[in-house]
Amino acid sequence: MLDRLEKLEKEIKEIGRQLNNFREKSKKDLQKVGMVRFNPFNEIGGDQSFSLAVLDENNDGFVVTSHYGREANRVYAKPVKKGSSNYSLSKEEKEAIDNALNK
Repeated sequence: MLDRLEKLEKEIKEIGRQLNNFREKSKKDLQKVGMVRFNPFNEIGGDQSFSLAVLDENNDGFVVTSHYGREANRVYAKPVKKGSSNYSLSKEEKEAIDNALNK
């Protein structure tokens, strides 16, 4: 019985170690998402443009913006570090990041 308890104790410690490793690795997983749909051009309706922010536990990630127009669709991506970016952000990109941070 004592041998069995010692074996179980070792297994529990190993499971605890694996769980701690999983928790550390999951901090880098993309966990927070915020999206804003908008209409940047007067001639096109339907809020077909959007900004999408995707962040991890440390509020690092990216924001992608798509401007939909009749003649073209433009897509921009900007890195996000600690909830902000070194690149200038549009009002919609800031709102998408705020949405991700507050979920």
